[in-house]
Amino acid sequence: MATHGTQNSQPQFSFQNFFQEAQKDLPFHQRPEPNTIALRMERKASTVGPDGSSARENHEDQPMWKRLPAWVYIIAWIATSSAVILQNAHILSDLKFRHPVALTTIHLAFQTLATRLLRRYTNMVDKAKELEATGTMNRDSFLRKIVPVGLLFSASLVLSNWVYLRLSVSFIQMIKAFTPVSVLLVSASFGLKELTRKILLIVSLISFGVALASYGEVEFELIGFLVQALAIGIESCRLVLVQKLLQGFGLDPIASLYYLAPVCLAVNAVILLPVEGFEVFSNAVELVGIPYLLMNACLTFALNLASVSLIGRASGLVLTLSGVLKDILLIAGSWALMGSTITGIQILGYAIALAGLVWFKQQ
Repeated sequence: MATHGTQNSQPQFSFQNFFQEAQKDLPFHQRPEPNTIALRMERKASTVGPDGSSARENHEDQPMWKRLPAWVYIIAWIATSSAVILQNAHILSDLKFRHPVALTTIHLAFQTLATRLLRRYTNMVDKAKELEATGTMNRDSFLRKIVPVGLLFSASLVLSNWVYLRLSVSFIQMIKAFTPVSVLLVSASFGLKELTRKILLIVSLISFGVALASYGEVEFELIGFLVQALAIGIESCRLVLVQKLLQGFGLDPIASLYYLAPVCLAVNAVILLPVEGFEVFSNAVELVGIPYLLMNACLTFALNLASVSLIGRASGLVLTLSGVLKDILLIAGSWALMGSTITGIQILGYAIALAGLVWFKQQ
């Protein structure tokens, strides 16, 4: 009995107290052997989740798409994002379907339907069910918080597609390097961010790079440039408004799309009638074709799914570097496949803007 009591009084083994024992100054071969049974128990306890199941069991219970390595999500996001941008430019410019509102409306109609099917048949939109069950998302919250974001989102989508009628894909991607700066400035105006001297220096560097790239653009058009700048400003306001209005909702991107897509679809339907008319859909079938339109809509939704996965698996810096890689590939693809002209001044300006962007994301 005495022996048993002595054994129970010994402290449980852990790495911290093992390496801090009084015998730590002894030669390694003379140190007492650690309690290997306790060590195994400690390791086993560290793999147990909060619900009592092991981490391995929790990992295996996850869907297949959640268990893929991060590089798969990065490749999927770059591929779908690049494909959507090039397809939209091809439809609006090369195929002569010059109706960006109608094209965006088709995308939103597909996404509205797809998110509802996902809610019914999968668990990917369970966050929306949870918010509605707890009363967090009610009619008042929807009108005051979702609708304003949806209005800005719709305007951003339409303007971003319209720009493809005026500017080259390569130049648009160069201008978009200014987006983080725009988000920062809008956040500062809302009092969400503080502008330091170092941040202002980085902002000036990115601005100089974008200005230099714009100066080197051979097919520069002022209206297209201003509309793209307006689209970036609206998108920045949307992102800040999402942070300000939807903070505490815990909406993931798919649940956000579930609520935002029908709002944007309604806004686009109102804009479509006086601006382009509903007869443009017959033109879409004639000029583009139903199979190609369906593939384009599927790609836009696949892009949202890829974004969901990537955001959940990568850090902000990885997202930024992935975006930089995507933009470089798009610029090169636009030059090689679509005949866009890229000058040496543009390459220099874009390189300066990208360097400032990476520096900015490391702060």
